[in-house]
Amino acid sequence: MVTNILLSLSIPGIDFGTDAPGDVSVTLQLVFLLTILSLAPGILIMLTSFTRIIIVLSFVRTGLGTQSMPPNQVLVGLALFLTFFIMSPIFEEINETSLQPYLAGDVTQEAALETAVIPLKEFMAKHTREKDLALFYKYAGLSKPESIKDIPLTSLIPAFAISELKTAFQIGFVIFIPFLIIDMVVASTLMAMGMMMLPPVMISLPFKILLFVLVDGWHLIIESLLVSF
Repeated sequence: MVTNILLSLSIPGIDFGTDAPGDVSVTLQLVFLLTILSLAPGILIMLTSFTRIIIVLSFVRTGLGTQSMPPNQVLVGLALFLTFFIMSPIFEEINETSLQPYLAGDVTQEAALETAVIPLKEFMAKHTREKDLALFYKYAGLSKPESIKDIPLTSLIPAFAISELKTAFQIGFVIFIPFLIIDMVVASTLMAMGMMMLPPVMISLPFKILLFVLVDGWHLIIESLLVSF
């Protein structure tokens, strides 16, 4: 009896078929939009100034030795808004030359994408070292490009990421120097006074914070990041 009841039940079907070509186009556009949204964090990190900013801010916190102060949420939020500030001219150019014409129906989706990539390529190429870009060109066996438009994103993006990492570590090295000097002075002083059991970090931390506040460290760091772009 139970078997007969289960067999008599009908499972509602879902029809994914589309009759009109326009429906297929809309479906593909929705799939493309969802794909872009899922890749948005990676695009934000790898194609913008976010990587350099967050690494430098992390170096500042490590150099100060304040453990989790400022917290990660504050650093990421600050890096995010600085990224939007630095990249705003590029985003405006993409909006004017690519997004708005596409929404108005003046250009196709493929043409809009090709136009939108150009400002990003120019930004990344400007901050990418030739040595890093040549590394991927040599590995892929590509010939030298005649212009920035001819550089493939598969080579430009990793080259840009490597260049940003190197630049961020160079800035971080400069940031560490004054903090390291304070640590060395405090440690030498404690050893000369015979206070070997007292952790030097406990004594040097207030001096590092005081120095950072007196020189208006956050203003200098942010100014240096903005000037570097």
